[in-house]
Amino acid sequence: MEPRRVIAFLAMVFGMFMAILDIQIVSASLSEIQAGLSASSDEIPWVQTAYLIAEVIMIPLSGVLARILSTRVLFAMSAAGFTLASALAATATNIEQMIVYRALQGFIGGGMIPSVFAAAFTIFPPSKRNIVSPMIGLVATLAPTIGPTIGGYLSHAFSWHWLFLVNVIPGIIVTALTWTLIDFDRPEPGLLKKFDWSGLASMAVFLGTLEYVLEEGNNKDWFQDEHIVIGTVVMVIGAVVFFWRAFRVELPVVDLRAFANRNFAIGSLFSFVMGIGLYGLTYLYPLYLARIRGYDSLMIGETMFVSGLSMFVMAPIAGRMASALDPRVMMLIGFAGFGAGTWMVTGLTADWDFYELLWPQILRGTCLMMLMVPINNIALGTLPPERMKNASGLYNLTRNLGGAVGLAVVNTLLTIRTDEHHLRLAEKLDWSNPAALDWLASVGANYDAHGLDGASVALGKLAGVVSQQATVMAFSDVFLLLTALFIGLSLMTVMVKRPAGQKVGGDAH
Repeated sequence: MEPRRVIAFLAMVFGMFMAILDIQIVSASLSEIQAGLSASSDEIPWVQTAYLIAEVIMIPLSGVLARILSTRVLFAMSAAGFTLASALAATATNIEQMIVYRALQGFIGGGMIPSVFAAAFTIFPPSKRNIVSPMIGLVATLAPTIGPTIGGYLSHAFSWHWLFLVNVIPGIIVTALTWTLIDFDRPEPGLLKKFDWSGLASMAVFLGTLEYVLEEGNNKDWFQDEHIVIGTVVMVIGAVVFFWRAFRVELPVVDLRAFANRNFAIGSLFSFVMGIGLYGLTYLYPLYLARIRGYDSLMIGETMFVSGLSMFVMAPIAGRMASALDPRVMMLIGFAGFGAGTWMVTGLTADWDFYELLWPQILRGTCLMMLMVPINNIALGTLPPERMKNASGLYNLTRNLGGAVGLAVVNTLLTIRTDEHHLRLAEKLDWSNPAALDWLASVGANYDAHGLDGASVALGKLAGVVSQQATVMAFSDVFLLLTALFIGLSLMTVMVKRPAGQKVGGDAH
């Protein structure tokens, strides 16, 4: 390999790392941003939602843009725009500005992510795939995992502004290197005349409203809210127009014909489910630590660091395993290990801390790396070069949509199960329950001795205990459901068609 291309690819990988990292870098520091911008509790989630909606629109669009502009122009422009939007986000003085700048960040940065996957399977020969695939797999999974850790540290050590300023210097370097060194392909400006603008608009409407409905549905009680109903109707209309255009026009915005490749279709399904595990657990662990344990953003980040460290250690091992094992065996082990990790957390209590969550997080990190390598190779390794750019965008979209669907399902289940457990616990704690009465009398007596209304204080504390236990039991239910999902996926790996030899996709370079 030419050193020029290797350096260019490494710069692209770092650019992708920044774009994916910024999905989660704000998750542990939203309270600091909320205070700094004087935003309401309803407004502050849009700091993350705006980024996700914009990014999910750009990711599939990047394939046709890379063909029109070339990988060099698209990636360098994306890196430069992402850097500028990051700097603007740090200057935001109100929540409206922040939402606009975050949307720009997500949309422009989304152009970098699929380009890396396409480049990896285009410029590297099959013999190097088991080195390159763990690298991009590590970045795609490590970045969102350590996002809360980095964000928590930056907001504590400096201020929330540094969540965005940290991108500026690396962004400038990535822009300069990619503009100078990338020479993988040539632009095809003639394709612009065939560009499907109606398809672009319908895709933006479809994916944007889908992300909105999934992100906001649970908070707004789903179809009890007028905005969710309108969003769903618009989403369906956008989807119908988008899919109709995708199969009718000469140059669709997204070429869905890649799904005719069996391995790409199955690999995309596995990527979708892996997105549920990646983003769902990155959300669940911090939520438990904040809501039940009362951790701040830095403590959450320090606890979550274990998964990132285990991914980093596992990446080269996964590459070696990919050379020696059938990819279906690796996926079987990966999904089964993931299921074992979530099963361990089904015994969750309100007292669990770093050490109780240690092995589940280690299993999560190592199994994610074991899954990324064979899934990448199976999905993208057998596609011809002319399909690679569009297919890469679709493949990355499935992971992000899996995360969005996973978060929506997790949030909804937590709400429903918490309410159900709260109701059942409350039914048992009536005035005929001697244990409850003894507890109230004992706790109340302690406060009576200090001149307080012991009965009222004891009732308030009992209500708090019931709410906490109901929430913990709901967390356990969600982890049990995730266990069933991953065990089911481990059984589905036998349906994957074995690639021809270990060097998957020998004609793809």
